[in-house]
Amino acid sequence: MASDGARKQFWKRSNSKVPGSIRHVYGAQHPPFDPLLHGTVLKAAPKVPTTPLKAKRVSTFQEFESNTSDAWDAGEDEDELLALAAGSLGSAVVMETARRVLRDHSQRQGRPKLPEALGPEPRPQPSTEPPPASSGDLRLVKSVSESHTSCPAGSASDTVPLQRSQSLPYSASGTLGGAAEPGTCSGGGAALSEREASRLDKFRQLLAGPHTDLEELRRLSWSGIPKPVRPITWKLLSGYLPANVDRRPATLQRKQKEYFAFIDHYYDSRNDEVHQDTYRQIHIDIPRMSPEALILQPKVTEIFERILFIWAIRHPASGYVQGINDLVTPFFVVFICEYIDGEDVAAADVSRVPVDVLRNVEADTYWCMSKLLDGIQDNYTFAQPGIQMKVKMLEELVSRIDEQVHRHLDQHEVRYLQFAFRWMNNLLMRELPLSCTVRLWDTYQSEPEGFAHFHLYVCAAFLVRWRKEILEERDFQELLLFLQNLPTAHWGDEDISLLLAEAYRLKFAFADAPNHYKK
Repeated sequence: MASDGARKQFWKRSNSKVPGSIRHVYGAQHPPFDPLLHGTVLKAAPKVPTTPLKAKRVSTFQEFESNTSDAWDAGEDEDELLALAAGSLGSAVVMETARRVLRDHSQRQGRPKLPEALGPEPRPQPSTEPPPASSGDLRLVKSVSESHTSCPAGSASDTVPLQRSQSLPYSASGTLGGAAEPGTCSGGGAALSEREASRLDKFRQLLAGPHTDLEELRRLSWSGIPKPVRPITWKLLSGYLPANVDRRPATLQRKQKEYFAFIDHYYDSRNDEVHQDTYRQIHIDIPRMSPEALILQPKVTEIFERILFIWAIRHPASGYVQGINDLVTPFFVVFICEYIDGEDVAAADVSRVPVDVLRNVEADTYWCMSKLLDGIQDNYTFAQPGIQMKVKMLEELVSRIDEQVHRHLDQHEVRYLQFAFRWMNNLLMRELPLSCTVRLWDTYQSEPEGFAHFHLYVCAAFLVRWRKEILEERDFQELLLFLQNLPTAHWGDEDISLLLAEAYRLKFAFADAPNHYKK
């Protein structure tokens, strides 16, 4: 008994590798798993017999490990072991690994087991709801890099355990509730599936309460926001509206009144000598935006000019910079879709929307865009230091996660600033269809510092997504043309969900381990 007690205390204070079937953790202490370098799928370790061996002097770690192979069956409480693993290694991946070890070694009957596959369907479908977990947040998603790894024909892929499962905060591969065809404002014309209707109901129940739980709203929103509740959700997540329902009408009225007071006070000065260059540049940039059928409508053009000019006047540290104009579009489209239900946003006739409604949409768009820019304003100050820093971080990150791609770009003298500057300046809006941008922003709004920090990992995942095509190009000009015109015209929500899942995996591995940026 004394020896058992000593052994138990040893586990509680030891920071060394825990015996059993735990493998190296690819997270805060190890580089992320790369299927291109690790082509073979890890095989499940054989179950170690739990029969106690005769006590003998331990002279090597291997002997010690064989003598204590039943340590997980020493009567420890499951939650205590999970907490120990998380505290020792500081990684959510260890939580999943520890649970797998507990499951393999446990002698109890009827314990719930985590699914070893994402679903029974032959073709993986994005999940909108996280699987239930008994304790903690242990919902699993298979990383994109693993899902793209080719398997030999005839292999029993269903029996292979997840080798690089990541613990995402929510199901990152979920489709939107009430999703319609790309470019449409809402899915009102299409029948909702049972799952979509269930997700929409969860959002509505959460939003209907007297005080909205913003953390729970972020958790639900990470995997996409149903279109009918997206306008109010974006306003809440951006910090424009308060969580208290009773305060919202007064806040909306006050902020809308304040915006139009700015219009009355500043907008007439757009032709003054001190501001005319700013206004002229805005006037030139707006017709270059997309979707053209919407932006070029006179009423929409006027709204965008007012929003951008007022923001530039009220933020003299940066003023107006090309690229800011693109950030208005997603907010305007999401908010206007509330009043043009069932229409294609690119062809919607805004002139049919009542004037009072357009005024409210304009004010809401201005304030939400301002909240976004408050977090990334160093991207647009003199010399744009925020973008310069993020492009440099992207280069270092890619050199770690895919050295072959990084070396290929370097050998052909392609500099990251030549293609990634626009990714940072426009938040990938010029690289993706508008519907994909809206879906991407659902997650950005729910992720802490999504636009300022998480966007870096999305860009890294986005670049590595095209590794095959990049490595096939053998010419500087062809490489640059490809990177500046990526074939994403037919992308949909599923592609964005996979991109976000991979970005989360990279963030999980690198965000709190700055030394991983360095070789």
